[in-house]
Amino acid sequence: MSKQVPQVDTLFLHEQSGDYVAVVNRDGSRVFRAKLELKQTDAGPRPGKLRVQRGSSEELRDPDQFVEIARRADRIRISEQTPSSSRTELREMLDGYQLDAKVVRTCRLCASSGRYSPITSETAIDAGEEYICPDCAKEELERELAFHGDLTGQAHDRLEDLLLEVQDLERITNLLKGQLDPDLTKFDEISANVEDVETVPVDSLGLHPGVQNLLEDRFEELLPVQSLAVQNGLLDGEDQLVVSATATGKTLVGEMTGLDRVLDGKGKMLFLVPLVALANQKHEDFEEEYGDLVDVTIRVGASRVRDDRQAFDPSADVIVGTYEGVDHALRTGRDLGDIGTVVIDEVHTLKEQERGHRLDGLIARLKHYCETRAERREAYDGAQYVYLSATVGNPSGLAESLRANLVEYEERPVPLERHVTFADGQEKGDIENKLVKREFDSTSSQGYRGQTIIFTNSRRRCHEISRKLEYSSAPYHAGLDYGRRKTVERQFADQDLAAVVTTAALAAGVDFPASQVVFDTLAMGIEWLSVQEFHQMLGRAGRPDYHDRGKVYVLVEPDAAYHNSMEMTEDEVAFKLLKGEMENVRTLYDESAAVEETLANITVAGTETKRLNERMIGEVPTKHALGKLLEYGFIDGLEPTDLGRVVTSHFLAPDEAFKILDGIRKDTDLYEIAAELELHGDEE
Repeated sequence: MSKQVPQVDTLFLHEQSGDYVAVVNRDGSRVFRAKLELKQTDAGPRPGKLRVQRGSSEELRDPDQFVEIARRADRIRISEQTPSSSRTELREMLDGYQLDAKVVRTCRLCASSGRYSPITSETAIDAGEEYICPDCAKEELERELAFHGDLTGQAHDRLEDLLLEVQDLERITNLLKGQLDPDLTKFDEISANVEDVETVPVDSLGLHPGVQNLLEDRFEELLPVQSLAVQNGLLDGEDQLVVSATATGKTLVGEMTGLDRVLDGKGKMLFLVPLVALANQKHEDFEEEYGDLVDVTIRVGASRVRDDRQAFDPSADVIVGTYEGVDHALRTGRDLGDIGTVVIDEVHTLKEQERGHRLDGLIARLKHYCETRAERREAYDGAQYVYLSATVGNPSGLAESLRANLVEYEERPVPLERHVTFADGQEKGDIENKLVKREFDSTSSQGYRGQTIIFTNSRRRCHEISRKLEYSSAPYHAGLDYGRRKTVERQFADQDLAAVVTTAALAAGVDFPASQVVFDTLAMGIEWLSVQEFHQMLGRAGRPDYHDRGKVYVLVEPDAAYHNSMEMTEDEVAFKLLKGEMENVRTLYDESAAVEETLANITVAGTETKRLNERMIGEVPTKHALGKLLEYGFIDGLEPTDLGRVVTSHFLAPDEAFKILDGIRKDTDLYEIAAELELHGDEE
């Protein structure tokens, strides 16, 4: 440092380890730091020694230079953390030179590093035994984060924002230790909103007496989304895409028109869902609610349902089925009779990589089946299509692609709190236990105890979590037999269970009136959830007839991934999902999907295949697919070969078919072939 006295904005004085320290700041930056010793004189305390610090060394200076610095300072500040006796001594020294000083609260950590950081009630961060400045608090938080894995930018920013908001370092670091602080874990709240819709009186519908009387016994007016559907031509046979949140009543839209058309002799109703668990529940619901009016059957997969339940009856008035179950019937040439209504629930499945193309193809094949039948039968006019979904990012575009009227009702019946908390794999179990207990111990204004759905990424994990929960709970997934799943559904409905732990099965619509949803992971299998899947799942929290509000807890393990193919970490995914826009529903075709759907269309429609491919939502490269089918020996002209029929009836991708053929030619054990196919599916 030059011996010339610098211009000074602030001279900051404090005591450290028994020494007085003087910090000189200019334009917000430190010019130098020095140790000051005072001596007692007849006139009072005066500067005795001044040692300017340069790294680890010190340079002795004339103590009068301190007086010159003090005189040139715009302001002199003494740290409040300096002991009162020392503050008095410093002030007496400054008074001897007619210099004023103000005592201010400062950050001790900054002061020990030779920085002047005044703090106020608006900026002070509680660090336990003292208050520190925001910058030092952030550094302390960084050190704590280092023990919990590297957080991504968004997770890091959220914790820093919370730190500045609550001004309590310990409360923030406790979030990293699995402690639940609802004020801090709360990410946002989605308010309840109800659109102003002119509801339709049930007695004005003019439905078949069987349906009309049934509805009048249950309701006086339709719910808003049902009213909108009627106002948009539902009962006039118009095709509709109904997009509305979970628990707003959209399922009855399809049931109402489907049953009316059945009883009016316009053809049976198909009610199609993506999962067997959903088909089982819907079949049972239809039997209970409408069994006195119509015959109900179920069609799942390619084989008969269990012997102790009703076998598939294609002549029934109502067929409840999975997409693949009904598609199998079409691919194998089953006569489904006159179809008056096709209700496709969870139509956003169209965007899924593995199943989307099959639903796209199924819709095209059903339309071809109905149109062809209508051409042959004068008494049959074809089918009405009702598509249902709670989560669509491009509702107008999808409605146009499906050639359907859009009925969109953006209502959230109850408010929804969304919480984020950080925890490692071991801590998650403790947090889930606390959340389940806290929720089950609460009661809504309608008299219902709070119940929880925990979503995780594997069947094995479902059982692990359920075993560790102290309150009554049960795993629920597609690996359980039908009887066990129905028992769990009944126990939850009767409030005998505090929680169910499940994989994706529940997200798609099995009716569990939960008040709380907990995400144990943000993965399903070895893939991260999409924004659409995430919203579908969190939408299960909070029902208007049961709960005052819904709660969602996202448990995030910093820097975690569940498979080496995952490019992002869980904390990155969490904020992407919470802030993300709903993805558009569109169907993409790779070569394998194009070949599979084209083969299925040839099997069902023969020479009309090109027309079916062109009406599908996704763009199918028909010419290329036909070339591959000929090359593989799956077709002869526009007719499937025997091999092609086997491949399409078993929903095999070409590479799977060739693995089976190769195994058979090599006389490989059939179990080994099946195991290889299973491993192949896991790799994909």
